[in-house]
Parts: sequence; C-alpha cells; structure tokens
Amino acid sequence: MSDQIVLKGIHGFGYHGLFEQERVEGQDFFVDLELEVDLAPASLSDSIEDTVNYAEITDLVVEEITKDPVNLIEKLAARIAERVLNQHIKVISVTVTVHKPQAPVAAQLKDIAVVITRKR
Repeated sequence: MSDQIVLKGIHGFGYHGLFEQERVEGQDFFVDLELEVDLAPASLSDSIEDTVNYAEITDLVVEEITKDPVNLIEKLAARIAERVLNQHIKVISVTVTVHKPQAPVAAQLKDIAVVITRKR
C-alpha cells in the first residue's frame, strides 16, 4: 500500500530529557507523522468515517509531548506510535519523527531527531 496521511511539525512544549535543566526549563519539541492508511474508501465516499481524523491524532501528539516527561525522545516516539495504533484502527503503520532542536549538546546543530516505525 502506498496511501499516506502526513502531518509535519506538530509542536508542543515539554520537559523530556536526561538533565535536570531540561526537566525544569523545558523546551520545544516537534513531531512528524507518516500514517499508512487505505485511503480508497474515503476517496470514494468523501466521509470522515472512512479515513483517519488527523485533528484527533494531532491532539494526541500534543498531549504526549506536554505530559509525563521521559528521559529519551526514543521513548516519546514509541509512546506516540503506540497510542496512534491503539486508538486509530485504520492506521496500518505509523512513522514517528521526534525533533529536539534545542538538545543540550556542545556542537551547534540545526536539529536532533529520532525516527521509528511501528506496524500492526
């Protein structure tokens, strides 16, 4: 299957990280999702019931970013993927990219991100 719904740059302010400073001050996180979904039914019916409600998924991502801090963005990405698959049965697979552009590293860089894919 090659049908996808893509959501890019979902923003939330969270307190994830290994260091106390990250847990106290927080920082911006951005999430991209690629959802593999059979879009043929929705393309014929023009009905939201035949696809995935991406507003609901966006809200889910923001909730995960802004609650229950974790040490690693790998864990955050896995939590997001698990909730998407558990709550949206039409999603066949999900690729989650969590961006942490303000990660505390010595070098100057544009972004640090992890990418995971989970399937049914």
